[in-house]
Amino acid sequence: MRDYQTVLTAAALRSLRSVPPRVAEPLVAFIFGSLADAPRRRGKPLQRELEGRWSARRGDYRIVYRLDEDTKTMCLLKIDHRADMYRPR
Repeated sequence: MRDYQTVLTAAALRSLRSVPPRVAEPLVAFIFGSLADAPRRRGKPLQRELEGRWSARRGDYRIVYRLDEDTKTMCLLKIDHRADMYRPR
């Protein structure tokens, strides 16, 4: 059983669809597997203007998410290549 329920925002779903298929499969396995089991252990808290969000890495990709302790929900906000993750758009 997972510690956290995983919810993808529309932006995260679009990001995931843009990832090459050979990368997307391991990303999905990581997100719904070990990340959902222990998001605090697998990720790190972000700072400054991104405070309140967490980041986990899987290969060259980063996953940004927010945790809600009351509902035990992990809300995925963005999935992107590490070179593009924190660039303003």
